[in-house]
Amino acid sequence: MVAGVALVPNWSAGAAVTDDPTVDAATKATFQKLADAVFTDRTQALVDGDTGGEHGKKGHHERLSSRFSGKVRMSGTQSHHEDSALSELRGRKDRLEKLGEKYSAGNTTVTLDATQVKGHDAKVAVTESTTLTYEKVRGNEPKNTGFQAHHELSFHADKHGDWQLTGIRDTDDGVAVNQPAAPPAAKPATAADDGNPPDAPRSSTAKSAPANKKNLTSGTYDYQAMAAYAKKYWSNYNPDYPNFNGQGAGGDCTNFVSQSLKAGGWKHVPGYTTDFHKWFGNNEIQSDSFIGVNEFSWFALSSKRVTSLPYVYQMDVGDVLQVDFNRDGSKDHSMIVTYRSPQGVPYVSYHSTNTYNRSVASLIASYPNAYYYAYRT
Repeated sequence: MVAGVALVPNWSAGAAVTDDPTVDAATKATFQKLADAVFTDRTQALVDGDTGGEHGKKGHHERLSSRFSGKVRMSGTQSHHEDSALSELRGRKDRLEKLGEKYSAGNTTVTLDATQVKGHDAKVAVTESTTLTYEKVRGNEPKNTGFQAHHELSFHADKHGDWQLTGIRDTDDGVAVNQPAAPPAAKPATAADDGNPPDAPRSSTAKSAPANKKNLTSGTYDYQAMAAYAKKYWSNYNPDYPNFNGQGAGGDCTNFVSQSLKAGGWKHVPGYTTDFHKWFGNNEIQSDSFIGVNEFSWFALSSKRVTSLPYVYQMDVGDVLQVDFNRDGSKDHSMIVTYRSPQGVPYVSYHSTNTYNRSVASLIASYPNAYYYAYRT
């Protein structure tokens, strides 16, 4: 998730939705309510017992989004897509249960950010805020995990003027707990530069990781300060740094990890921004290694500030996890560990789909075929 150049808003794929003040409030409200129902359905598919909505019955709850008809509703094709998404998420819930993790409750709210209408087509930008409560399977789980995600919904009006939801696009570069895993598009691996960047060895996702204890209270760095920083700024961004989320900006995940490490004692190494042996960042300038996923790995390993862990489950507070979702050799996402349970499960926080205390077990259950890279800081 490397910062790039912002796109000019237009109707091309990936462009920002600019608000149309001529769209009436009632139409906007129904767009928002349908979006809320769709993402609430996805959240509830992960909750233990799939709790039956307001009736509290066991088994799959009635899809809230299926109740919409008339002026705003789901298209037949999109309804099938949502059926598939919910099925995948229920499978994820089952895999999590086998790993010893359940959610006892979930809450999702959706805010409409912008609505743009052009003829019979509309684009709607929304922000989803979701909290999932951890069920106390072993008694030491955190209270909850939460995230914010941004989506763009496409609607098309039929000959009667009734709007149908025809598509949903996630506009973050991150990975939300309730986001169905789509087959990743192939992309070229990041080319190595003249400095011959080091390759990070992959980490095993086996649960039976041998002990590799970390001393959190003494040493060069303050790991609790790293976790405290991440807790403070996972959803409310620090204005002392740029925000690389948004259209064409490339994502803020590594920028956030670097800020957290800096809060715990990592010192700047000044120099050229493109030299991966350098590492620095503030509101005015950042090195590629401060904000780029692969460049961070190259700096961290070559500077000896980290060592690679052979097992993901060996991570502790202040350690860093990176993921290559499509296994093409180029890492896609960076996260920092903010909690480790007494049972040995690390929990990560990250930007680009702002998320706090998501278990590593949840990531592995969601993306079982991805490559994972764990770093001891």
